[in-house]
Amino acid sequence: MVVEVSRYLIVGAILFGLGAIGVVVRRNAIVIFMCIELMLNAVNLSLVGISRGVGDIGGQVLVFFVMAVAAAEAAVGLAIIVVLYRVRGSINADEADTMKW
Repeated sequence: MVVEVSRYLIVGAILFGLGAIGVVVRRNAIVIFMCIELMLNAVNLSLVGISRGVGDIGGQVLVFFVMAVAAAEAAVGLAIIVVLYRVRGSINADEADTMKW
């Protein structure tokens, strides 16, 4: 069974939209962080779908690099969230409006 490229793009667009809404609406830093990861995975899904539809492996190679950058971003982002919690006692994004603690 062959899945059309448009289906990959539709699912990717839905996931990206949900992630974007989560970033805008939510206040918890961990939830915002997970929504950003969801948006990155939506882009990865779209790249793999297009790569499969075109028949070129370039999109899949690009996804590999995006995943490597996302792993580094996850490590740095979680470290920032931990420091924010230790200093402020909360991970509410509204309370992290300044860099001065």
